[in-house]
Amino acid sequence: MVLRLLPAALLTVLLLVVPGKNSLLAAESVEVVDVEGQPLGANVKRLISALDYLGAPLSDDLVQKLTAASEQRDARQIQKLLDSEVLCVVSLNPEVRTKVARGPAQAVLQQGGFTPFLIKVINQSTVTRQLQISSPQAGAVYSGAALNSLKRQAQIELNQNENKQSASDRFLEVELFQASPMTVRLSGLECEYVLALIYCHESGKREATLGFDVGAGTQDIGFRGEVPILFTVKKAIPVKLAIRDFDGKPTAARLQFRDQQKRVYPLQAKRLAPDFFFQPQIYRQDGETVLLPAGELEMEYSRGPEYQRLTRKITVSASEPQTVEVNLQRWLNPRDYGFYSGDHHIHAAGCAHYDNPTKGVTPLDMFKQVKGEGLNVGCVLTWGPCFDVQRQFFSSSADRVSEPLTILKYDLEISGFGSAALGHVCLLNLQNQTYPGTLGTVKGWPSWTVPVLRWCKEQGGITGYPHSALRVNPPQAAIRMINELDRDQSESINAEEASQGLLPKTFASIDEDGDGQLNGPELTHALQQAADELPNLAVPEMNGGGAMEICVSTAEGVCDFVSAMDTERIPEWNTWYHIMNCGYPLKVSGETDFPCMSSRRVGQGRVYVNLGDVAEVDFPEWCRGIQQGRSYVSDGYAHALEFQVGGQSPGFEDIQLKESGQVEVTAKVAFAAETPRAVAYGLLDPPEGKRAVGDTRVLHAPRNSEYVTGGERLVEIVRNGEVVARKKVPADGQVHDLTFTVPVSQSSWIALRQFPQLHTNPVNVIVDQRPIRASRESALWCAETIKLLWKNRHQKIAERERPAAEETYQRAIQNYLKRAQEADR
Repeated sequence: MVLRLLPAALLTVLLLVVPGKNSLLAAESVEVVDVEGQPLGANVKRLISALDYLGAPLSDDLVQKLTAASEQRDARQIQKLLDSEVLCVVSLNPEVRTKVARGPAQAVLQQGGFTPFLIKVINQSTVTRQLQISSPQAGAVYSGAALNSLKRQAQIELNQNENKQSASDRFLEVELFQASPMTVRLSGLECEYVLALIYCHESGKREATLGFDVGAGTQDIGFRGEVPILFTVKKAIPVKLAIRDFDGKPTAARLQFRDQQKRVYPLQAKRLAPDFFFQPQIYRQDGETVLLPAGELEMEYSRGPEYQRLTRKITVSASEPQTVEVNLQRWLNPRDYGFYSGDHHIHAAGCAHYDNPTKGVTPLDMFKQVKGEGLNVGCVLTWGPCFDVQRQFFSSSADRVSEPLTILKYDLEISGFGSAALGHVCLLNLQNQTYPGTLGTVKGWPSWTVPVLRWCKEQGGITGYPHSALRVNPPQAAIRMINELDRDQSESINAEEASQGLLPKTFASIDEDGDGQLNGPELTHALQQAADELPNLAVPEMNGGGAMEICVSTAEGVCDFVSAMDTERIPEWNTWYHIMNCGYPLKVSGETDFPCMSSRRVGQGRVYVNLGDVAEVDFPEWCRGIQQGRSYVSDGYAHALEFQVGGQSPGFEDIQLKESGQVEVTAKVAFAAETPRAVAYGLLDPPEGKRAVGDTRVLHAPRNSEYVTGGERLVEIVRNGEVVARKKVPADGQVHDLTFTVPVSQSSWIALRQFPQLHTNPVNVIVDQRPIRASRESALWCAETIKLLWKNRHQKIAERERPAAEETYQRAIQNYLKRAQEADR
């Protein structure tokens, strides 16, 4: 990238290439200027150390001569020794105007890596500002990535200087090496040397223009602040990768290459598919190649969270073909227990993806991501951005790039068009992606979600809502409650008024001053507390873009699952708990919404479906596993490889009890010995409090690459949303057997969780053949969310559709109120 330097100064700058390069352009000799020898000698000693560090040392003979000249404080001899290597001469006159001319050095670059050059600064003004280098051939080769997506993941630098004009000559990157032992600013000495690094993405002869300044308005008139240079770029030798899975079979891997300065290769700003610019890693299959700079690099390799994260040093040759062996190692294989992983919500266009030079990426590009993360299934959902282009990849069956144990299927997310204002929806296993009357466009779709979900179900698909956290705004919720319940206009709520609504906690616990009235601060405080609890009765704002209509569609029988593992865990699971407490068979599935929520990798949130011992994944059967709940959701670092209640696993038969009693719960769980230290995994506390734990949508804290080793994880057994048993388990990469005895006094659902990394689907225990009606408050909570959603968004529903929608909303409200009356408590 181009390093930005601070404003202007008076100086002359001379770029010098390290010795040993082939000269392409003869240049004029470089002026030797008067300067004190001691500070110049100290500057040159730092320069020698920096070049050693960068792996481009000066020759021993030249170092000896420079050292001797420095000890003698002979400034003129130092300059004579180095000036023959000057690439450019850059002068800044007393009027703070920059002029650049070509120096005598050889202009040779190595494709795929940074080549170090020296800069000589003749500073007539003795300024101490920062020097800048730039080039019109530098910058990103893509454009069109959504700024908000990159901002959420703290990667906005990748959106700078986009290639909006589709320029074909962005082959260069230039920067100044200003880390220790060099300095960020000029010293103010009349003459000093600075180090530049130049990268070229292509090979052959390439003309590039280099420009220099010390701030806006400091370049001389008439283009004298820049100079064209013809570079010879040596072709990089592709490095072949021999990738073997844990069983010795060829496979794909996630790879990350860094140099000593922690720079990532291939350079992200120069990446086009199959490499994604917003990821530091790349994905390759066995036998494929990657262009890397010559020298020593650190290679990190893995294949998703079920694999060990391994690193080793590799040395890349500049002259001979070579093969690097990549031997992957698992710490766990869920397939041994019949589970097959998937991410039901990823995108090939929109958000962090570019739309120039292409409208998103291809199935083959996405397949590498899915296989490289060890997923068995990847559901690529076409949505609003690039819809017309991406819909061409749809098929009623798995894409042809699929393999027996790695399936790619294109389906739909209704987002960016149609019913999005009433909630986004994921439609899986579609046989037809064209809604009646839409003619294959985004126009003409229903403006609320229930008709779309019903259409999907009618063709054998499964349905659910993505990014499902329904967030609470305590101050706003407190104002809303007072406005709705304060009948006597006292600006507070008494006990009689409160009985007409749904409080987040008991009246007595909210009434902190004991005056028999609930005022705004008391309600806000109670709502703040409730928002950090699971489950809770705080009614969300119902003004987002996720699972808005889920209580309506579940009551209508057209919603199969709620998505988890990409947004905040408490509001994700809270909605699910309340709906299940009403007796509806809603299941949970895992997703990333890549690259909109989590832009770093697919499968950061995933679902593991129990298919048994199969040699080939059948996509419709895998979808049925989600629909029936034969699965658990996880971030891949936590696993419930077995979970049974009374000998029954989730998604199969209910347990039948004639009367109240006890059931035995058994489980096999495993937790990785190494887990990323981040809010998403519950290993870093977010400033917003517990309500934000598990979120991948934003970082909530500075990005880091740290991992937490070992520790303990708290495994909990949940009955109707309440924890009834718990045990601590070491995070050691081993499988641990657990047994619990759980009392059951009423028809209930029972599941296992480890907050925020893991949750199984439930096993239902039916007592005396009575349906699950676990909580009156849960039913009221669902009814309240529907009422508020209608109030907030009914005008977003097309006028011609509104009567049917209102009838459906009212029917759902009445269903929940009826179930509230039927509840045991």
